[in-house]
Amino acid sequence: MAEKLAIITGASTGIGFELAHLAADDGYDLIIVADEPLIDAAATDLRGKGVAVEAVEADLSTLEGVDQLLDAAQGRPVDLLCANAGIGTGGPFLEQDVEIWRHAVDTNVTGTLYLLQKVLNDMVARDAGKILVTGSIAGYIPGSFNAVYNGTKALIDNVTEALRNEIEHAKGVTLTTLMPGPTDTEFFDRADMLDTDVGQDSHKADPAKVARDGWDALMAGKGHVVSGWKNKAQVAAAGVVPQSVLAERHRKMAEPGSAKT
Repeated sequence: MAEKLAIITGASTGIGFELAHLAADDGYDLIIVADEPLIDAAATDLRGKGVAVEAVEADLSTLEGVDQLLDAAQGRPVDLLCANAGIGTGGPFLEQDVEIWRHAVDTNVTGTLYLLQKVLNDMVARDAGKILVTGSIAGYIPGSFNAVYNGTKALIDNVTEALRNEIEHAKGVTLTTLMPGPTDTEFFDRADMLDTDVGQDSHKADPAKVARDGWDALMAGKGHVVSGWKNKAQVAAAGVVPQSVLAERHRKMAEPGSAKT
């Protein structure tokens, strides 16, 4: 058993899987979680790094799923949390079943905030711990045809900024927000966005690079990091470009059938 324990959510693939590799390389025992059986294969891969790895298949859109995850620590202090789980909601909002967009809200917001509250309370009490939350540059952009997802990320980006201020007295605790742009993961398939311009874009970011940017910022104790220079430019533009223009730009990349042939 290592001296340090990390919990990584959304760790079966993509950015979360890459973050789990970085944590293992840094000597953390791992509890990794996802809402699919593929999390067991991820655990098998990570155990090759010589650390203890426990896989939890749980639905983090529910408070019960978050409690199931935290119970897996068996009272052991969590030294590092990477709150990375999140799902998209591609397509016209008016055509989406309530269950679809509510599941996204509960996963991206409710489950994430509940997990943060539970873990942060313990970290602040002992004045030690690191948290990395995966937000998104999408939180700065009205997300036509992925509206609920962008809205949830706007909340996460905003809340983490506020929480950093609230816990500033806990000098041994750091909270970092990772804000990537479009990344080459299963996100677009799962969000039913493969027929969109952004879904077919061959220049999406490498999840390993995004994870490394987040990890380096986390270890440096930074408040937030935007991964990729193009994404930094988009965030800067979001502060001056009218919201209606940003929404139209997002429509061109996310509207169903917008993929260039």
